[in-house]
Amino acid sequence: MSPAARLRALRPDWLDDPKVWRTEVLAGLVVALALIPEAISFSIIAGVDPAIGLFASFTMAVTISVVGGRRAMISAATGAVALVIAPLNREHGFGYLVAAVILAGVFQVLLGAVGIARLMRFVPRSVMVGFVNALAILIFMAQVPEMHDVPWPVYPLIAAGLALMVLFPKVTKVIPAPLVSIVVLTVITVAAGIAVPTVGDKGALPSSLPTPGLPDVPFTLDTLTTVAPYALAMALVGLMESLMTARLVDDITDTRSNKTRESIGQGIANIVTGFLGGMGGCAMIGQTMINVRVSGARTRLSTFLAGAFLMVLCIVFGPVVSDIPMAALVAVMVMVCCATFDWHSVAPGTLKRMPAGEITVMVLTVAVVVATHNLAIGVVVGSVTAMVIFAKRVAHLAEVTAVTDPDGTQVVYRVTGELFFASSNDLVTRFDYAGDPGKVVIDLSATHIWDASSVAALDAIESKYAQRGKVVEIIGLNQPSARIHERLSGELTGSH
Repeated sequence: MSPAARLRALRPDWLDDPKVWRTEVLAGLVVALALIPEAISFSIIAGVDPAIGLFASFTMAVTISVVGGRRAMISAATGAVALVIAPLNREHGFGYLVAAVILAGVFQVLLGAVGIARLMRFVPRSVMVGFVNALAILIFMAQVPEMHDVPWPVYPLIAAGLALMVLFPKVTKVIPAPLVSIVVLTVITVAAGIAVPTVGDKGALPSSLPTPGLPDVPFTLDTLTTVAPYALAMALVGLMESLMTARLVDDITDTRSNKTRESIGQGIANIVTGFLGGMGGCAMIGQTMINVRVSGARTRLSTFLAGAFLMVLCIVFGPVVSDIPMAALVAVMVMVCCATFDWHSVAPGTLKRMPAGEITVMVLTVAVVVATHNLAIGVVVGSVTAMVIFAKRVAHLAEVTAVTDPDGTQVVYRVTGELFFASSNDLVTRFDYAGDPGKVVIDLSATHIWDASSVAALDAIESKYAQRGKVVEIIGLNQPSARIHERLSGELTGSH
């Protein structure tokens, strides 16, 4: 195959589809407009100049569009990352913040390379539903300050924006309804001279592109020990949010993505962002929902253009963008909330059929996320709770039944269910050590040994019978169970 033919084979099919181009370009523009006030707000949380958050959103989106593993997902400056690094900036200065961003990127590359993405398999569906619902609530809560103590025209403008986004798709879906809503409300407020809060009120927009440079910190071990804890926290929070968002987009689009590549890509994007003086970030769930669910984007082009348009809007069209009413962007985000929330999960019929443990996990995940404003903490708490509930449920499935031979010379105990730390701790109490005959057979053909706790329990049972001069024979072990029993039996206490 010639080089030209190989190049053509590598070209995505959508490059030749004008409809896809139109969808991706318009989606990128809508996301860029929505990124501006969010990036400025997160800059304020981190205690840095608004331009720093906008630079981070630009570099994160453009870089991840090339190196990321999930097409159409938006990465930019985020509130979770801002909360993690704000204390470092406050106590040590901006140079240390930039150093933390770069080191966090290095951590993410290393964590991605060793396979941290595989941990996503342990996130149950109930946690995922709680994550999605909590996300919708957090997005809405972030809009509440924009609706509090504001001029009265803000409220009809928000209502008009919502109405436009509901009704305009019935006319045509060629142009994204959020873009139409933003343009129409901006024209109305400017033409009529309506005094309402605008994007410009959030902070000054940058007038030039970021320039590369090293962080202004002493390159010493003391600096590393100061920065490393914040960098590790940022890396973990960023990966958690990014991988959860990637999984959510997988579900929405019915496609699979490379989570390992996404993890490494997030790291590379943060390293690039740090060297360009940005505050770092991760996958941005609200803007991703605008891009994927509301605008229908499916390729890397929309992600790249979101970052590129962001800088063009700030640098070239700054005065125009500054006039966009915040009410228009609030309406877009409220619509995103409604589209993101899993309404079926809270329907009475669903709740009636759902096991109590699943509902508990979902509600707890939502409660922790809303209370901490940290999606990563909520996911961890929800997953751990789900594992505890699962272990408790499975532990009750281990049963022991005894059958004594007619001649009374031996008794056979049949164990069913799974043997692991939660079920095996109770196993020792299920045998009649004093009343059983001289030979005891323990049939494990209907069970599986999962851990050292189960082997230790079996050793304890044999020991108790041996103290009474009785012989124990264990039969029916499958191959994995036999291997772990042979390797650990008699080695778990210091008395052998």
